[in-house]
Amino acid sequence: MGYEWFVGLRYLRAKRKQTFISVISFISVAGVALGVAALILVLAIMTGFHDGVRQQILGNIPHIIVQKRDGNIDHWQQVVARVKRQSDQIVSAQPFVVKEAMLLANGNVAAVNVKGVDAGNRIFTQEFLTKGNSPQQALFASAEPLPGIILAADSAASLGVSLGDRVNVIPPDFNLTPFGLVPKVKSFKVVAIARHHGGFLDTYYAYISLWQAQKFIGVPKQVSGIEIEVDGFASAVSVAPLLRQQLSYLYSIRSWEDMFGSFLAALRLEKLGLFIVLGIIVLVAAFNIATTLIMVVMEKHKDIAILRSMGATSRSILKIFVFEGLLIGTAGTLSGVSLGLLLAVNADAIITWLEKTLHVTIFDKAVYGMEHFPSQVVTSDVVAVVVTAMIICLLATIYPALRAAKLDPAESLRYE
Repeated sequence: MGYEWFVGLRYLRAKRKQTFISVISFISVAGVALGVAALILVLAIMTGFHDGVRQQILGNIPHIIVQKRDGNIDHWQQVVARVKRQSDQIVSAQPFVVKEAMLLANGNVAAVNVKGVDAGNRIFTQEFLTKGNSPQQALFASAEPLPGIILAADSAASLGVSLGDRVNVIPPDFNLTPFGLVPKVKSFKVVAIARHHGGFLDTYYAYISLWQAQKFIGVPKQVSGIEIEVDGFASAVSVAPLLRQQLSYLYSIRSWEDMFGSFLAALRLEKLGLFIVLGIIVLVAAFNIATTLIMVVMEKHKDIAILRSMGATSRSILKIFVFEGLLIGTAGTLSGVSLGLLLAVNADAIITWLEKTLHVTIFDKAVYGMEHFPSQVVTSDVVAVVVTAMIICLLATIYPALRAAKLDPAESLRYE
């Protein structure tokens, strides 16, 4: 350790007559810590809300959809196998058949997209109401006496149907008969209803088995497209271009962001705005660091003059005060990161405890449609906060350190 570090640490230790400077140093550390903690906590909450709102808007929309530009995909098994080989981030690739249709029951009508899916589709990760709590996959695959259909909670309410009721599905297709064109109609049995209100788009979907959809609203042995799930929403942005390069131009590959990214642009902008606004807190704390160093320079001008007369260079004096400012900034940043992560990880428990203690409702789950208070720590956000805080603290040390380096030893010792 060079003597610059030793002198910088020594200046942080207050003597009795320098207690005021020590108090300001503590306030500077506390200011940086609170600013960093606030940034980490708010970014974690915003990320959690971002994902929560995204799920509310998009619901069960897949991360990536592969479709053929000129119609259905015939050899879809080969396409699925090829897609899965492209990236380790791809979790699953499921075929689907979809077509707009009308649901008719009890004199009520609802317009939906009837979607044929396999039993391994992601929709079955939801909680459904079924008779006797039977597995919805088994009821879904059964075709006796009627094939099963799964409805969203909103659609079931609009139609006035419950479990076991009959629903007629009328697609925009017609059968040619001696009496003319007759609309196709097929009856389905409601085997499951979503337990909770799903995303905004889920309201407009009803699910039937893939093979039933191929026979009734599609083409046998063909599918409308392939739904690809990756290991996270963010991964879809990088996987989609990769698939575009590997598959031919005949296929259209769209990520969720390509289809619905405009819904979430405002949330990203809001997160950036909060980062800038809360970064000002760290900036204010950095002014305290600058003030502390200026006061130390004024207090230690004799010491600086003696060091210069003993052979210390201007560069060494500069280092002393830069190191001192960085020590304050590092202590505040590390304390803030620890506090911010502690609050962010335990945000839901803290909110629950405050609600029970104060007997108030801080986070209404029914309003937001979320089971827990959202808080998600992202490593890149924490790194960005740490880097920003350290840069601000470093910039705050430049003027006092330059001022100390330019002190004239003879002028400082003239009247001593």
